[in-house]
Amino acid sequence: MQTISPFLWFDNQAEEAATFYVSVFRNSRIVSVVRYPEGSPAPAGTAMTVSFVIDGLEFQALNGGPRYTFTEAISFVVRAETQDEIDHLWEKLTAGGSPGRCGWLKDKFGLSWQIVPPVLVELLGDPDPERSSRVMQAMLPMGNLDIAALRAAADSPAAPV
Repeated sequence: MQTISPFLWFDNQAEEAATFYVSVFRNSRIVSVVRYPEGSPAPAGTAMTVSFVIDGLEFQALNGGPRYTFTEAISFVVRAETQDEIDHLWEKLTAGGSPGRCGWLKDKFGLSWQIVPPVLVELLGDPDPERSSRVMQAMLPMGNLDIAALRAAADSPAAPV
């Protein structure tokens, strides 16, 4: 059993968000929904907390009201092996949200995600500083990361001086 899990505070969209996330990621499911009883700060019967699993990672979500919102200070990194997987996740998660740069995006609930191919980490960590610099320069203007363009930048010869 997982001993630490992310806890997400929503205004009143916890159940909607959990349902959305489990529809986007494989191996995901809603585990339980605890509903507000009569006399609670929210309407009786609405979701208070939602436990759900995204690709094996357990999350907790709370409908706690508008007091807190998400910021980019916390984001979820999603390892996407193929361009098809990157494109699929980017399309689903930016729907109603907003694309960012360098593989970052905000979903329609304001939660930040990073869709990252493992090859990016490999290319940025290349021992050849010129090669890794070319990859960095190629990545900076990208929204949705393009594996072929990142590899091409790494493999392109240095410009003549």
